[in-house]
Amino acid sequence: MTLSIEHKAPNRAPNRVLLTLLVLMLLADLCLPLLTDAPNRLISGTGITLFALLESHKQSQGAWLALPFLLLAVLPFAPQTRPTQVMAAVSASLLLGGFSLLAGLTANKLSGDADSLVRISFGGGFWISSGLCCLIAADAISRTAARPSVRITANLLVFAPVAALLLCGQLDQLSILKEYANRQDVFDDALLRHLQILILTLIPSVLLALPLGLAAFRRPRWRRSLFPLLNMIQTIPSIALFGLLIAPLAAMARQLPWLAAQGVGGIGMAPAIIALVLYSLLPLVRSIVAGLDQVPHAVVEAAIGMGLTRAQIFLRVEVPLALPVFLSGLRVTAVQAVGLTVVAALIGAGGLGSIVFQGLLSSALDLVLLGVIPVVVLAVLVDNMFKFIISSLATAHA
Repeated sequence: MTLSIEHKAPNRAPNRVLLTLLVLMLLADLCLPLLTDAPNRLISGTGITLFALLESHKQSQGAWLALPFLLLAVLPFAPQTRPTQVMAAVSASLLLGGFSLLAGLTANKLSGDADSLVRISFGGGFWISSGLCCLIAADAISRTAARPSVRITANLLVFAPVAALLLCGQLDQLSILKEYANRQDVFDDALLRHLQILILTLIPSVLLALPLGLAAFRRPRWRRSLFPLLNMIQTIPSIALFGLLIAPLAAMARQLPWLAAQGVGGIGMAPAIIALVLYSLLPLVRSIVAGLDQVPHAVVEAAIGMGLTRAQIFLRVEVPLALPVFLSGLRVTAVQAVGLTVVAALIGAGGLGSIVFQGLLSSALDLVLLGVIPVVVLAVLVDNMFKFIISSLATAHA
Protein backbone atom coordinates (compact mmCIF):
# COMPACT_ATOMS: atom_id res chain seq x y z
CA MET A 1 0.00 0.00 0.00
CA THR A 2 1.48 3.28 -1.12
CA LEU A 3 0.69 6.54 0.61
CA SER A 4 0.92 9.67 -1.46
CA ILE A 5 1.39 12.99 0.27
CA GLU A 6 0.33 16.06 -1.66
CA HIS A 7 2.28 19.22 -1.00
CA LYS A 8 0.53 22.46 -1.67
CA ALA A 9 2.56 24.31 -4.28
CA PRO A 10 3.30 27.96 -3.51
CA ASN A 11 1.37 30.54 -5.43
CA ARG A 12 3.66 31.78 -8.19
CA ALA A 13 1.27 34.39 -9.58
CA PRO A 14 2.53 37.97 -9.10
CA ASN A 15 1.20 39.77 -6.06
CA ARG A 16 -0.78 42.43 -7.87
CA VAL A 17 -1.90 44.13 -4.68
CA LEU A 18 1.67 44.73 -3.53
CA LEU A 19 2.75 45.79 -7.01
CA THR A 20 -0.10 48.31 -7.30
CA LEU A 21 0.61 49.81 -3.88
CA LEU A 22 4.30 50.21 -4.74
CA VAL A 23 3.47 51.97 -8.02
CA LEU A 24 1.13 54.34 -6.19
CA MET A 25 3.84 55.05 -3.61
CA LEU A 26 6.38 55.83 -6.32
CA LEU A 27 3.93 58.18 -8.05
CA ALA A 28 3.19 59.95 -4.77
CA ASP A 29 6.90 60.44 -4.06
CA LEU A 30 7.44 61.78 -7.58
CA CYS A 31 4.49 64.18 -7.63
CA LEU A 32 4.05 65.32 -4.02
CA PRO A 33 6.40 66.85 -1.45
CA LEU A 34 7.47 64.62 1.39
CA LEU A 35 7.95 67.58 3.76
CA THR A 36 7.18 71.29 3.84
CA ASP A 37 9.53 73.99 5.12
CA ALA A 38 7.76 77.07 6.55
CA PRO A 39 9.19 80.13 8.36
CA ASN A 40 6.47 79.81 11.05
CA ARG A 41 3.42 77.73 12.00
CA LEU A 42 0.87 79.90 10.16
CA ILE A 43 2.42 79.77 6.68
CA SER A 44 2.05 76.75 4.42
CA GLY A 45 5.68 76.86 3.33
CA THR A 46 7.47 75.28 0.39
CA GLY A 47 7.49 71.60 -0.42
CA ILE A 48 10.57 69.38 -0.38
CA THR A 49 10.47 66.24 -2.50
CA LEU A 50 11.85 62.90 -1.43
CA PHE A 51 14.63 62.95 -3.99
CA ALA A 52 15.74 66.43 -2.92
CA LEU A 53 15.94 65.17 0.64
CA LEU A 54 17.96 62.13 -0.36
CA GLU A 55 20.46 64.33 -2.18
CA SER A 56 21.00 66.46 0.92
CA HIS A 57 21.66 63.50 3.22
CA LYS A 58 24.34 60.85 3.38
CA GLN A 59 24.02 57.73 1.29
CA SER A 60 23.88 55.52 4.41
CA GLN A 61 20.77 57.40 5.55
CA GLY A 62 19.12 57.00 2.16
CA ALA A 63 19.72 53.25 2.37
CA TRP A 64 17.03 53.08 5.07
CA LEU A 65 14.57 53.79 2.27
CA ALA A 66 16.28 52.18 -0.72
CA LEU A 67 16.87 48.72 0.73
CA PRO A 68 13.31 47.96 1.96
CA PHE A 69 11.79 49.54 -1.16
CA LEU A 70 13.96 47.42 -3.47
CA LEU A 71 13.08 44.33 -1.49
CA LEU A 72 9.38 45.14 -1.76
CA ALA A 73 9.83 45.68 -5.51
CA VAL A 74 11.19 42.11 -5.86
CA LEU A 75 8.69 40.35 -3.59
CA PRO A 76 5.63 40.65 -5.90
CA PHE A 77 7.36 38.31 -8.37
CA ALA A 78 8.60 35.81 -5.78
CA PRO A 79 6.55 32.72 -4.77
CA GLN A 80 3.86 33.94 -2.40
CA THR A 81 4.80 31.82 0.60
CA ARG A 82 4.64 32.58 4.31
CA PRO A 83 8.29 33.78 4.49
CA THR A 84 7.63 36.08 1.53
CA GLN A 85 4.68 37.69 3.29
CA VAL A 86 6.67 38.07 6.50
CA MET A 87 9.45 39.79 4.56
CA ALA A 88 6.89 42.11 2.93
CA ALA A 89 5.44 43.11 6.32
CA VAL A 90 8.89 43.69 7.84
CA SER A 91 10.07 45.66 4.79
CA ALA A 92 6.96 47.86 4.90
CA SER A 93 7.56 48.53 8.60
CA LEU A 94 11.20 49.43 7.94
CA LEU A 95 10.18 51.64 5.01
CA LEU A 96 7.70 53.47 7.24
CA GLY A 97 10.45 53.94 9.80
CA GLY A 98 12.80 55.13 7.07
CA PHE A 99 10.38 57.84 5.93
CA SER A 100 9.98 58.96 9.55
CA LEU A 101 13.73 58.95 10.18
CA LEU A 102 14.38 61.01 7.06
CA ALA A 103 11.73 63.49 8.17
CA GLY A 104 13.26 63.72 11.66
CA LEU A 105 16.80 64.21 10.34
CA THR A 106 15.62 66.93 7.97
CA ALA A 107 13.76 68.70 10.78
CA ASN A 108 16.85 68.57 12.99
CA LYS A 109 18.92 70.02 10.17
CA LEU A 110 16.59 72.84 9.08
CA SER A 111 14.86 73.90 12.30
CA GLY A 112 17.84 75.74 13.77
CA ASP A 113 18.10 76.58 17.46
CA ALA A 114 15.42 76.28 20.12
CA ASP A 115 14.16 79.86 19.54
CA SER A 116 13.70 79.37 15.80
CA LEU A 117 10.16 79.66 14.41
CA VAL A 118 10.90 77.46 11.40
CA ARG A 119 8.44 74.58 11.08
CA ILE A 120 9.10 71.34 9.19
CA SER A 121 5.82 69.55 8.55
CA PHE A 122 4.76 66.35 6.86
CA GLY A 123 3.70 66.80 3.26
CA GLY A 124 1.20 64.94 1.14
CA GLY A 125 3.84 62.52 -0.10
CA PHE A 126 4.66 61.44 3.45
CA TRP A 127 1.04 60.78 4.41
CA ILE A 128 0.28 58.83 1.23
CA SER A 129 3.52 56.83 1.39
CA SER A 130 3.02 56.05 5.08
CA GLY A 131 -0.56 54.97 4.46
CA LEU A 132 0.53 52.72 1.61
CA CYS A 133 3.21 51.17 3.84
CA CYS A 134 0.50 50.36 6.37
CA LEU A 135 -1.68 48.83 3.65
CA ILE A 136 1.21 46.69 2.37
CA ALA A 137 1.93 45.42 5.88
CA ALA A 138 -1.76 44.80 6.63
CA ASP A 139 -2.21 42.85 3.39
CA ALA A 140 0.85 40.68 4.07
CA ILE A 141 -0.21 40.03 7.65
CA SER A 142 -3.75 39.08 6.62
CA ARG A 143 -2.32 36.55 4.15
CA THR A 144 -0.04 35.03 6.80
CA ALA A 145 -1.70 35.16 10.22
CA ALA A 146 -4.89 33.15 10.64
CA ARG A 147 -5.57 33.99 14.29
CA PRO A 148 -7.05 37.47 14.90
CA SER A 149 -4.90 37.98 17.99
CA VAL A 150 -1.74 37.35 15.96
CA ARG A 151 -2.91 39.75 13.24
CA ILE A 152 -3.65 42.49 15.75
CA THR A 153 -0.25 42.09 17.44
CA ALA A 154 1.58 42.04 14.12
CA ASN A 155 -0.24 45.16 12.91
CA LEU A 156 0.77 46.99 16.06
CA LEU A 157 4.40 45.89 15.64
CA VAL A 158 4.46 47.56 12.21
CA PHE A 159 4.68 50.89 14.02
CA ALA A 160 7.54 49.78 16.28
CA PRO A 161 10.25 51.69 14.32
CA VAL A 162 8.22 54.92 14.46
CA ALA A 163 7.59 54.42 18.18
CA ALA A 164 11.32 53.88 18.75
CA LEU A 165 12.13 57.12 16.91
CA LEU A 166 9.59 58.99 19.03
CA LEU A 167 11.00 57.62 22.28
CA CYS A 168 14.55 58.46 21.21
CA GLY A 169 13.60 62.07 20.43
CA GLN A 170 14.54 61.83 16.76
CA LEU A 171 11.27 63.44 15.69
CA ASP A 172 11.09 66.22 18.28
CA GLN A 173 11.92 69.00 15.80
CA LEU A 174 8.95 68.24 13.55
CA SER A 175 6.19 70.82 13.71
CA ILE A 176 3.52 68.51 15.13
CA LEU A 177 5.85 67.46 17.97
CA LYS A 178 6.60 71.11 18.68
CA GLU A 179 2.87 71.76 18.94
CA TYR A 180 2.63 68.91 21.43
CA ALA A 181 5.58 70.23 23.47
CA ASN A 182 3.97 73.69 23.65
CA ARG A 183 0.57 72.29 24.70
CA GLN A 184 1.39 69.11 26.57
CA ASP A 185 -0.79 69.92 29.58
CA VAL A 186 -3.70 70.97 27.38
CA PHE A 187 -3.30 67.86 25.24
CA ASP A 188 -3.22 65.52 28.24
CA ASP A 189 -6.36 67.12 29.71
CA ALA A 190 -8.12 66.92 26.34
CA LEU A 191 -7.22 63.24 25.93
CA LEU A 192 -8.51 62.40 29.42
CA ARG A 193 -11.74 64.31 28.75
CA HIS A 194 -12.17 62.47 25.45
CA LEU A 195 -11.83 59.12 27.20
CA GLN A 196 -14.19 60.28 29.96
CA ILE A 197 -16.89 61.21 27.46
CA LEU A 198 -16.42 57.89 25.67
CA ILE A 199 -16.87 55.86 28.87
CA LEU A 200 -19.82 57.97 30.07
CA THR A 201 -21.43 57.39 26.67
CA LEU A 202 -20.99 53.63 26.47
CA ILE A 203 -22.26 52.80 29.97
CA PRO A 204 -25.74 54.42 29.70
CA SER A 205 -25.98 53.33 26.07
CA VAL A 206 -25.64 49.68 27.06
CA LEU A 207 -28.01 50.10 30.01
CA LEU A 208 -30.69 51.59 27.74
CA ALA A 209 -30.10 49.31 24.76
CA LEU A 210 -30.41 46.06 26.71
CA PRO A 211 -34.07 46.43 27.76
CA LEU A 212 -35.01 47.97 24.40
CA GLY A 213 -33.32 45.13 22.50
CA LEU A 214 -34.90 42.46 24.70
CA ALA A 215 -38.33 44.05 24.31
CA ALA A 216 -37.93 44.20 20.53
CA PHE A 217 -36.83 40.55 20.50
CA ARG A 218 -39.66 39.28 22.70
CA ARG A 219 -42.31 41.34 20.92
CA PRO A 220 -41.47 41.62 17.21
CA ARG A 221 -44.33 44.05 16.56
CA TRP A 222 -42.53 46.64 18.70
CA ARG A 223 -39.78 46.77 16.11
CA ARG A 224 -42.13 48.51 13.66
CA SER A 225 -42.11 51.64 15.81
CA LEU A 226 -38.78 51.34 17.65
CA PHE A 227 -36.41 50.92 14.71
CA PRO A 228 -37.89 53.76 12.60
CA LEU A 229 -37.56 56.07 15.62
CA LEU A 230 -33.93 55.11 16.18
CA ASN A 231 -33.26 55.42 12.44
CA MET A 232 -34.69 58.93 12.47
CA ILE A 233 -32.41 59.93 15.36
CA GLN A 234 -29.43 58.50 13.47
CA THR A 235 -30.15 60.69 10.44
CA ILE A 236 -30.10 63.96 12.41
CA PRO A 237 -26.75 65.77 11.89
CA SER A 238 -24.66 65.75 15.05
CA ILE A 239 -24.31 69.53 15.21
CA ALA A 240 -28.08 69.92 14.84
CA LEU A 241 -28.76 67.41 17.60
CA PHE A 242 -26.32 69.16 19.92
CA GLY A 243 -28.08 72.44 19.16
CA LEU A 244 -31.53 70.99 19.80
CA LEU A 245 -30.49 69.90 23.28
CA ILE A 246 -29.16 73.29 24.38
CA ALA A 247 -32.49 74.98 25.08
CA PRO A 248 -34.27 72.19 27.03
CA LEU A 249 -31.22 71.38 29.13
CA ALA A 250 -30.64 75.05 29.92
CA ALA A 251 -34.29 75.37 30.99
CA MET A 252 -34.02 72.27 33.17
CA ALA A 253 -30.89 73.67 34.81
CA ARG A 254 -32.74 76.90 35.65
CA GLN A 255 -35.76 75.08 37.07
CA LEU A 256 -33.74 72.46 38.96
CA PRO A 257 -30.69 74.04 40.61
CA TRP A 258 -29.43 70.66 41.80
CA LEU A 259 -28.99 69.61 38.17
CA ALA A 260 -26.97 72.74 37.49
CA ALA A 261 -24.85 71.92 40.53
CA GLN A 262 -24.06 68.56 38.93
CA GLY A 263 -22.83 70.28 35.78
CA VAL A 264 -25.97 69.78 33.69
CA GLY A 265 -26.64 72.74 31.39
CA GLY A 266 -27.20 73.80 27.82
CA ILE A 267 -23.53 73.38 26.97
CA GLY A 268 -20.80 71.12 28.25
CA MET A 269 -20.67 67.38 28.73
CA ALA A 270 -24.36 66.80 29.46
CA PRO A 271 -25.77 67.55 25.97
CA ALA A 272 -22.77 65.84 24.39
CA ILE A 273 -23.30 62.60 26.31
CA ILE A 274 -27.07 62.62 25.74
CA ALA A 275 -26.62 63.10 22.00
CA LEU A 276 -23.94 60.42 21.77
CA VAL A 277 -26.13 57.99 23.72
CA LEU A 278 -29.00 58.61 21.30
CA TYR A 279 -26.71 57.95 18.35
CA SER A 280 -25.47 54.74 19.99
CA LEU A 281 -28.87 53.13 20.51
CA LEU A 282 -29.54 52.03 16.92
CA PRO A 283 -26.43 49.82 16.39
CA LEU A 284 -26.67 48.44 19.92
CA VAL A 285 -30.38 47.55 19.79
CA ARG A 286 -30.02 46.05 16.33
CA SER A 287 -27.06 43.94 17.43
CA ILE A 288 -28.97 42.64 20.47
CA VAL A 289 -31.97 41.66 18.36
CA ALA A 290 -29.78 40.15 15.63
CA GLY A 291 -27.72 38.21 18.16
CA LEU A 292 -30.76 36.72 19.86
CA ASP A 293 -32.44 35.99 16.52
CA GLN A 294 -29.48 33.93 15.31
CA VAL A 295 -29.58 31.57 18.30
CA PRO A 296 -30.62 28.20 16.80
CA HIS A 297 -34.15 27.22 17.76
CA ALA A 298 -33.04 23.61 18.18
CA VAL A 299 -30.60 24.67 20.92
CA VAL A 300 -33.37 26.46 22.80
CA GLU A 301 -35.65 23.44 22.49
CA ALA A 302 -32.88 21.18 23.78
CA ALA A 303 -32.45 23.47 26.79
CA ILE A 304 -36.19 23.31 27.45
CA GLY A 305 -36.04 19.54 27.22
CA MET A 306 -33.28 19.53 29.85
CA GLY A 307 -35.66 21.30 32.23
CA LEU A 308 -34.04 24.74 32.26
CA THR A 309 -36.22 27.68 33.22
CA ARG A 310 -36.76 30.65 30.93
CA ALA A 311 -34.25 32.73 32.87
CA GLN A 312 -31.67 29.92 32.81
CA ILE A 313 -32.11 29.49 29.05
CA PHE A 314 -31.56 33.20 28.55
CA LEU A 315 -28.47 33.44 30.74
CA ARG A 316 -26.82 30.11 29.92
CA VAL A 317 -27.79 29.60 26.28
CA GLU A 318 -29.01 32.73 24.51
CA VAL A 319 -26.65 35.30 26.02
CA PRO A 320 -23.39 33.37 25.35
CA LEU A 321 -24.43 32.63 21.75
CA ALA A 322 -25.61 36.20 21.11
CA LEU A 323 -22.68 37.90 22.85
CA PRO A 324 -20.29 38.04 19.83
CA VAL A 325 -22.95 39.75 17.71
CA PHE A 326 -23.74 42.20 20.50
CA LEU A 327 -20.06 42.99 20.97
CA SER A 328 -19.81 43.67 17.23
CA GLY A 329 -22.52 46.30 17.64
CA LEU A 330 -20.78 47.71 20.70
CA ARG A 331 -17.58 47.88 18.67
CA VAL A 332 -19.32 49.98 16.00
CA THR A 333 -20.83 52.19 18.69
CA ALA A 334 -17.52 52.77 20.47
CA VAL A 335 -15.66 53.69 17.27
CA GLN A 336 -18.54 55.99 16.26
CA ALA A 337 -18.48 57.67 19.67
CA VAL A 338 -14.73 58.29 19.43
CA GLY A 339 -15.26 60.27 16.23
CA LEU A 340 -18.45 62.11 17.19
CA THR A 341 -16.90 63.29 20.44
CA VAL A 342 -14.70 65.57 18.33
CA VAL A 343 -17.79 67.50 17.17
CA ALA A 344 -19.01 67.76 20.77
CA ALA A 345 -16.22 70.27 21.42
CA LEU A 346 -18.39 72.85 19.61
CA ILE A 347 -20.75 72.93 22.61
CA GLY A 348 -18.00 73.11 25.21
CA ALA A 349 -17.65 69.40 25.98
CA GLY A 350 -13.88 69.54 25.57
CA GLY A 351 -11.85 66.60 24.40
CA LEU A 352 -9.49 66.36 21.47
CA GLY A 353 -12.01 68.22 19.33
CA SER A 354 -11.13 71.42 21.17
CA ILE A 355 -7.56 71.14 19.84
CA VAL A 356 -8.85 70.43 16.34
CA PHE A 357 -11.11 73.48 16.25
CA GLN A 358 -8.45 75.68 17.85
CA GLY A 359 -6.13 74.70 15.03
CA LEU A 360 -8.82 75.40 12.42
CA LEU A 361 -9.52 78.85 13.86
CA SER A 362 -5.82 79.75 13.89
CA SER A 363 -5.13 78.14 10.47
CA ALA A 364 -2.46 75.92 12.06
CA LEU A 365 -2.59 72.59 10.24
CA ASP A 366 -0.19 70.82 12.58
CA LEU A 367 -2.34 71.80 15.57
CA VAL A 368 -5.32 70.25 13.77
CA LEU A 369 -3.29 67.08 13.22
CA LEU A 370 -2.32 67.06 16.89
CA GLY A 371 -6.02 66.55 17.67
CA VAL A 372 -6.95 64.37 14.70
CA ILE A 373 -4.15 61.78 14.85
CA PRO A 374 -4.86 60.71 18.48
CA VAL A 375 -8.55 60.33 17.57
CA VAL A 376 -7.63 58.03 14.68
CA VAL A 377 -5.21 56.06 16.88
CA LEU A 378 -7.81 55.80 19.66
CA ALA A 379 -10.45 54.57 17.20
CA VAL A 380 -8.07 51.94 15.82
CA LEU A 381 -7.13 50.77 19.33
CA VAL A 382 -10.78 50.52 20.41
CA ASP A 383 -11.65 48.66 17.22
CA ASN A 384 -8.79 46.17 17.65
CA MET A 385 -9.61 45.67 21.33
CA PHE A 386 -13.17 44.59 20.48
CA LYS A 387 -11.88 42.44 17.61
CA PHE A 388 -9.60 40.65 20.05
CA ILE A 389 -12.42 40.09 22.56
CA ILE A 390 -14.80 38.82 19.86
CA SER A 391 -12.18 36.47 18.41
CA SER A 392 -11.38 35.16 21.91
CA LEU A 393 -15.08 34.39 22.48
CA ALA A 394 -15.34 32.69 19.11
CA THR A 395 -12.29 30.56 19.91
CA ALA A 396 -13.69 29.64 23.33
CA HIS A 397 -17.02 28.55 21.82
CA ALA A 398 -15.37 26.59 19.01
